[in-house]
Amino acid sequence: MDKQDKIYIAGHRGMVGGAVVRALKSAGYDSVLTRTRSELNLLDQSAVQAFFEAERPDVAVIAAARVGGIHANNTYPAEFMYENLAIAQNAIHAAYQAGVKRLLFLGSTCIYPKLAEQPIREESLLTAALEPTNEAYAIAKIAGLKMCEFYRRQYGVCYHSAMPTNLYGQGDNYHPQNSHVLPALIRRFHEAKLNEAPEVAIWGTGTPLREFLHADDAAAGILHLLQLENPPDWVNLGCGTDISIGDLARLVMQVVGYQGELRFDTSKPDGTPRKLTDISKIKATGWSPKIDIEQGVAMAYQSFLAEQSDGTMRE
Repeated sequence: MDKQDKIYIAGHRGMVGGAVVRALKSAGYDSVLTRTRSELNLLDQSAVQAFFEAERPDVAVIAAARVGGIHANNTYPAEFMYENLAIAQNAIHAAYQAGVKRLLFLGSTCIYPKLAEQPIREESLLTAALEPTNEAYAIAKIAGLKMCEFYRRQYGVCYHSAMPTNLYGQGDNYHPQNSHVLPALIRRFHEAKLNEAPEVAIWGTGTPLREFLHADDAAAGILHLLQLENPPDWVNLGCGTDISIGDLARLVMQVVGYQGELRFDTSKPDGTPRKLTDISKIKATGWSPKIDIEQGVAMAYQSFLAEQSDGTMRE
């Protein structure tokens, strides 16, 4: 990837897409191409084809997706399946038809089996059953990953994928029901602090272990992968360490300054008991994360406050 390349970022208004745009511009890439959803509906095959034919970018990063936490995935599986399949097939095929030589598709570590051996290696893909609560999203992302693999094998284009772990940071979604666990905790504890609520309840037992990667670290990893001459077909993008949901909640409480009690609602599902990625493959190419969870949560809370203040908070 050269500084003169025209680089299309699908999903630039999302957290990871926005982080990639910031990282590219900071690194001196001036020809960054974006479209809002109203300007280009990625679910519309003919519109996507017309866009790629007209713009003919050198590089494409497909960061657009229908995303959400356990509640959203479990409640709207049809939409999660349809929309993410459509985005993947429309963008990847249109890019190929328009002569795009380099494409990076972003998936998720939820593509791996529910009870995959920990830490999860890339080779565990499709070896066992998925986590039922996000199966629809996972299947759509697996399809996109496999499309890149097969187009690369059949046509010789450098189409490859990265599977980020749980991401957080600037531009996150703080919807009260449909957000992921970390932004949900930030908003819940912040509002409890303002309202002087005596306690905050969180879903499950607090024992599941999760891995979190700051969006700025993810963006740095994506730029690194785009520089590789022969990247892996798909690679985990994580931090390589995990934290229990209970400890994460206590960390957010501390950062926010909430003084009440923490209660675990054990009537609600925990989801996968542990999900830690093996990042040895990407580390072997020369990349490693820089932002630890304590620093990252503090940064995320400041972003939340700033976005709430200026009216840009996604919810």
